[in-house]
Amino acid sequence: MISVISCIVFEHDFAFVLMAALVCVCGCLLTTNLYVRLRSSVGARQYLWLFLAGLVGGATVWTTHFVAMLGYVVPFDRTFEPMLTLVSLTTAIVTASFGFWITSLMNNRFFIGFGGMVIGMGIAVMHYLGMAAYQIPALLDWDETYVVASVFLAAAFAAAATLTGAEVEGRKGVVLSSLLMVLGIVGLHFTGMTGLTVLPFRGLDVPLQTISDQFMLFSVVGVTGIVLASVAAAFLIESQGMEEASLTYKHLALHDPLTGVPNRFHLRERLNEELRQLTGRSSGGLGVIAINLNRFKDINDLHGHAVGDMVLREVAKRLSGVLGPGEYVARIGGDEFVAIKVGVRSADELEPFGERLKVEVNRPILWDHNRISLTCSLGAALAPHHGREVEELLVRANLAVEACGKQAGEDFIIFSSKMEEESRHRAAIAIDLRSAAQNGQLELHYQPQNETATRGLQGFEALVRWRHPEHGLISPVEFIPVAEETGLILEIGRWVLNTACMTAAKWPDRFSVAVNVSAFQLAQDTLPLQVASALAKSGLAPSRLEIEITESGVITDQAHALEIVMALKELGVSVAMDDFGTGYSSLSTLQSFPFDKIKIDREFVKSLGDSQQSSAIIRSTILLGASLGIPVLAEGVETEEQLAILKMEGCKAVQGYLFGRPQPEAEAERLIDLDDQRLQGNQVTSSRVVPIRA
Repeated sequence: MISVISCIVFEHDFAFVLMAALVCVCGCLLTTNLYVRLRSSVGARQYLWLFLAGLVGGATVWTTHFVAMLGYVVPFDRTFEPMLTLVSLTTAIVTASFGFWITSLMNNRFFIGFGGMVIGMGIAVMHYLGMAAYQIPALLDWDETYVVASVFLAAAFAAAATLTGAEVEGRKGVVLSSLLMVLGIVGLHFTGMTGLTVLPFRGLDVPLQTISDQFMLFSVVGVTGIVLASVAAAFLIESQGMEEASLTYKHLALHDPLTGVPNRFHLRERLNEELRQLTGRSSGGLGVIAINLNRFKDINDLHGHAVGDMVLREVAKRLSGVLGPGEYVARIGGDEFVAIKVGVRSADELEPFGERLKVEVNRPILWDHNRISLTCSLGAALAPHHGREVEELLVRANLAVEACGKQAGEDFIIFSSKMEEESRHRAAIAIDLRSAAQNGQLELHYQPQNETATRGLQGFEALVRWRHPEHGLISPVEFIPVAEETGLILEIGRWVLNTACMTAAKWPDRFSVAVNVSAFQLAQDTLPLQVASALAKSGLAPSRLEIEITESGVITDQAHALEIVMALKELGVSVAMDDFGTGYSSLSTLQSFPFDKIKIDREFVKSLGDSQQSSAIIRSTILLGASLGIPVLAEGVETEEQLAILKMEGCKAVQGYLFGRPQPEAEAERLIDLDDQRLQGNQVTSSRVVPIRA
């Protein structure tokens, strides 16, 4: 150690030593930084950092060596042999590149350490090639012990440097790795130089073709400049790439990946900004329009999600294409879009914008020789009339959209305070509904089903009612949608099934009971078990229970729905298709499912006699049922004229106000007693008939 220090102090020009140290430290910091980037990159960018790490690492070692050699004090003329000098630079760069490439092959300590050793060995080879290029009128005698020690130090410190750079994260890893690399280079150079003895040899001249100190210094500065320029250019490209990546990530964060239009987050930012400027704006207010695609779920279910995505992209493209100054559209999820128009003072000014959007959405979409028809519902809120906060405006625009779905023929509605009152009422219903079944507030009413020809009673449909302690009897039209939204329909449906079976078990065996099952219930795997349990508890014969399902209950997942229907039929219960004719493709559903009964929707019966279309649909349905061997029942029969037409068309069973409204259990029992009396009267009449003898 004393010999090494003595070599540095007494055998070197201190100015050159400081210059070499500065080059070494800066170069190692830069090399390690590039090495870290190399390990975290992939693809073409990884090769860029590999090239730069090898270039900077090799040039750092070469420059450090030759600056130090320029400061090596000898009492002779000296110069450098050109070819060996160039070979030493090439060797340093190639071995450094090869070593860094090995470290990047895999995240394994052996490969990383071995790559570092290759770099260290390359430093040693470069050093001793550089010394071979060192030309003086003397012989160089090397102490093998110091030479071996210098090579060992270079390999060991370089391996430690690559391992540290790979395993220690952040700035600390870069600094420690750089320090170890510096120690390797410095340790190699000065340990090797300590083992050098210069033996003057009279008559040995320096060759004329060699390089002078001045030219060598110029070469060192030139190599350093080229390296620094290359790295600076690379970092500039990288910074531009990072800026572009940052802009790309920002765009992705603020735009919908499917349609490319702004997303919910972008919408909120834009709305916040517009609302902040609203106070100082003299040109009016701000309109927010919520846009929902009607029956979009049917498109997904019938054609698949790929077609659904195509439809969403086309809608977004159309909406974006008709926007003018101060207008903006975003997709906030699913089939929901939101449009903004700045500078509107009233609903009259906003409606033309909404009409323009609606026309674009409602245009048919052509796909694979198919014509996809689409409609939409629009609900609007105005700022500042309906609020000055983002969430407030969005909620109120959505309330207006919901109102569209409840008002037939309406597709664009402006928010009103009445909608908010109805929303609070629905929320209150949801809260009270949770305890309705446990508190005995639910009750079943039974609507009779009769034979068309004889008017005789066949059975009943069980319909749930809610007798609220404060609001009285609440229609299922009000609370069933809330129950489906909250999931309470499962508990209510289980109660209806059990109660209907218990009640029907007390009736004569000729009467059946029909129970509606919602789409939410049909989607549960446990429905057949619930039906089996209700039958077992009540003792009701399976053949006397009829489960009614609608097309909307089977269209979402037809394969699963078919499994449930088959499991129900295995129990012995019958399955009816309710509201036939109102679905998206009722004939297709009828073909796929083994229904035991078809129920014609009341909307067709209501216009029977007045509408040729309704008469044709009913006639076709009855003929279809007859050809398939499936009984048909018509709902909503209210007049004798309707009954007569249905009887003439061959409909076997009917249900409606003509024979009775849904009534409590006691009234159903009274109707059963009346039907018993009717049958007994028929038997008495038959017994009094005297046959005519020929």
